[in-house]
Amino acid sequence: MMTAGPRSAQPHVLRDYALIADGRRGALVGPHGDVAWMCAPSWADEAAFASLLGGVGAFSVTPRGRYVWGGRYEPGSLIWRSRWVTETGILESRDALAFPGDPQRAVLLRRIVAVRGPASVEVVCAPASDYGRAAARGVRLDEEIWRGRIGEARFALSGVPSANAEGAHGLSVTLELAPGESRDLVLSVGADGPLPPADVAWRETETAWREQAPPPTVGLAARDAGQARAVLRGLTTPGGGMVAAATMSLPERAEAGRSYDYRYAWVRDQAMAGQAAARAEADDLLDDATAFLRARLLDDGPGLRPAYTVDGGPLPAESTLGLPGYPGGADVSGNHAGDQFQLDAFGESLLCLAAADERDRLDADGWRAVEIAADAIAARRGEPDAGIWELENRHWTHSRLICVAGLQRIAARPTAGRRAAGWLALADELLANAADAVAPDGHWRRATDDDRVDGALLFAGIRGATRPDDPRALATHRAVEDSLSEDFFCWRYRPDARPLGEAEGAFLLCGFAVALSLHTQGRHTEAAHWFERNRSACATSGLLSEEYDVAQRQLRGNLPQAFVHALLLECAATLRPPDRESTREDAP
Repeated sequence: MMTAGPRSAQPHVLRDYALIADGRRGALVGPHGDVAWMCAPSWADEAAFASLLGGVGAFSVTPRGRYVWGGRYEPGSLIWRSRWVTETGILESRDALAFPGDPQRAVLLRRIVAVRGPASVEVVCAPASDYGRAAARGVRLDEEIWRGRIGEARFALSGVPSANAEGAHGLSVTLELAPGESRDLVLSVGADGPLPPADVAWRETETAWREQAPPPTVGLAARDAGQARAVLRGLTTPGGGMVAAATMSLPERAEAGRSYDYRYAWVRDQAMAGQAAARAEADDLLDDATAFLRARLLDDGPGLRPAYTVDGGPLPAESTLGLPGYPGGADVSGNHAGDQFQLDAFGESLLCLAAADERDRLDADGWRAVEIAADAIAARRGEPDAGIWELENRHWTHSRLICVAGLQRIAARPTAGRRAAGWLALADELLANAADAVAPDGHWRRATDDDRVDGALLFAGIRGATRPDDPRALATHRAVEDSLSEDFFCWRYRPDARPLGEAEGAFLLCGFAVALSLHTQGRHTEAAHWFERNRSACATSGLLSEEYDVAQRQLRGNLPQAFVHALLLECAATLRPPDRESTREDAP
């Protein structure tokens, strides 16, 4: 039951949110300067701001009067600048989580600046515990710092000593800023401790972003690639665990029962991010991915789980929180994927570990993890699994082919030595046994008993399970474009007879996969076209979700989706600028 306190703010469409993150937690900031979501002290802990799902609690910086909103990230960082054109001038709020993050508490920085003309700004700060179900208590002013409790945690806010307490649940104040004047707010949520001086916190945050997210090595879309790198950096904890997304329960389809908690680390997503990082020469991200995969394989061996908490623990079971949820969605916490078996996780791990060795970044424990993954494929290759889309257990073709690709790539490393022959033999056996996975028209089919095509099957050619000119790879690409694509967007599969777009949104991971597949065929102009189309399916902030509603031009699912940003980064680092003078090479 909710404790009496502030009302929940209205949610916005997903394209209107920006993410700020510090590697340990993230916050979504809306167009009214409202922090709509933030869990603390870590990603999957309870939320202190949960208006995204209908919980109470707020931390907003909002112009008074009429205004229009926009914003941008500072290059290569998750420092966000909201910008409002008001009736009296221009106002900005520069927002960030102090970076790198403190493990015990979130420190949220906001610098309000009257850029042009005077500004009148309403500030509300009312954090709540237990996903916004219990308002703050004991709010008081102590030597110009507001302090209070939310559950077992504490919060403190500096910068507004003249604010008014609202029934001991929070505080509010209207700030009047002269032209050019600024005001710093510093909010901490979590363990008690002194607040850092705003100037010091900003300086350390700016420096850390410059050092930890340098521009990647890419050939296309350098700005978006740099932003994707920053997103992956912000979603990755010290120790390597990268959350699939910063949020939970944002629906993939309204009222369809498809709302999931993505605040955990998926082996597959981690491996995809590592491969993209290797391609973009972002070795820090590659090292993080490798460290996480290595630790999980060494700990769990053939019992590798598909997903873990960011510190390597088991996922909690699914439950509901009693919140209204995002409109059209539910309030699901926890994820059932942790109890599944996904054979492709071993193949993806091998691909990432091989990429690390190619950059001379795989140590002895990494090679132990390679042997464990290869042995697990040998032992479990005949078992049905849940596959990349986490469906019912079947003999999914993608799972077997991605294992072929992983075995082949690691066997090609000179450091594999005498082990290479066995791994190649196992890959050959898996590929030979996949003869039953070819549909009558020659494309790879989803499963041995399912002739439909699947967007994930493009990765067989992209990752090298077969040659790019293999007839099965070419037929699969044609089938994906013919039956799963529309207007240069791609859906992952057809779940039923409904037209594309009615069952779910376009899957941006698959759209970027089409671009990479075209690249392997030498069709570079078409690859660039697909890449540009899919990277345009983003929020105002440039963030990408898992799915895109092509008809309504809306983001769907949790935000931001890590593996989609990973594929954007990989495409930017892999594709070459199209030849503007001739497209002859792109002829089918």
